[in-house]
Amino acid sequence: MVATAFSGLDFLATAVMLLDSNLRVQYANPAAENLFEFSSRNIVGDPVEQVFQDAGGLVQAIGQALDEEATCIEHDVTLGTPGHARLHLSASVTPVELDGVRVLLEFQPIEQQLRIAKEERMLDQSQATRTLIRNLAHEIKNPLGGIRGAAQLLERELAQPGLKEYTQVIMKEAGRLQSLMDRMLTPHRLPQPGQVNIHEVLERVRSLVLAENREGLAIRRDYDVSLPPLVADKEQLIQAVLNVARNAAQALEGKGAIVLRTRVTRQVTLAKRRYRHAIEVQIIDNGPGVPEAIRDRIFDPLVSGRDSGHGLGLTLAQTFVNQHGGTIGCESVPGSTCFTILLPVRGADDDSVKRET
Repeated sequence: MVATAFSGLDFLATAVMLLDSNLRVQYANPAAENLFEFSSRNIVGDPVEQVFQDAGGLVQAIGQALDEEATCIEHDVTLGTPGHARLHLSASVTPVELDGVRVLLEFQPIEQQLRIAKEERMLDQSQATRTLIRNLAHEIKNPLGGIRGAAQLLERELAQPGLKEYTQVIMKEAGRLQSLMDRMLTPHRLPQPGQVNIHEVLERVRSLVLAENREGLAIRRDYDVSLPPLVADKEQLIQAVLNVARNAAQALEGKGAIVLRTRVTRQVTLAKRRYRHAIEVQIIDNGPGVPEAIRDRIFDPLVSGRDSGHGLGLTLAQTFVNQHGGTIGCESVPGSTCFTILLPVRGADDDSVKRET
């Protein structure tokens, strides 16, 4: 009866659910069925807390709306149904009194808005960090040359051969720091765009990582061979993907599986610009996962989950991807870590590849 009375809601693109005074579901429109991946016939009569997992925030909003007899809007509610991923939603709760219905719920997914906001924050933070690191590297690089030169001159004046061991230590450590500074300054080079097949990039990375890990590591391909070419700097893309893949191999300690996956995404916003198509590259490993303590900072310079790591590989990968107008992100739990790179598909005559000076 409720479904017939509110059949006009069937044509709405917004997900709508109706509850009675006991907060039991009386109706869900097709948009809600598609959003939450359930059948309205299976949930009618069930309490809303049974339909959704972790529905405490929603129930609290419903209580507030009923107490105040006014619409209550929660701008970020996380809801999920059993067996399905949780969704980030904007929920509007409106008290009504009509045909046994007491509450009208409207849901709007906000995953895309949250992702865009996160990418913008990461882009701004990355640009500020790169500027800081570049200036710091310049300041450190000059005195390092003087230290190395002074050690070389001192070595020539030492009469006892045994003392030269100490000058060698100075020169080696100065050389190591010099190399580190050079890596920090590497992104300063402008991209050299051209037509690039993303699978050629991935095959190059695959061969390099397998050569470095000859036993125990498997790298599987899951390619969409219909993907269009990119306008990009091939060498920078190879370095970006290689840094991520090497990071995965090191997390696996050379024993495990890595999957290289490509797909196309449509109507995507990257670096505050809208594109009809983008290429999605995923590097997935079955290792222990990124330590929770650094999970939100893995793209920051000098942050590493390994004692021997320098913490620049993922920073450089992010820099190269950003220079191409793309984004890189990571989702990690024990047993599954997935780095996702999104790169816009541009026309051959598009000269707007993002450049940094």
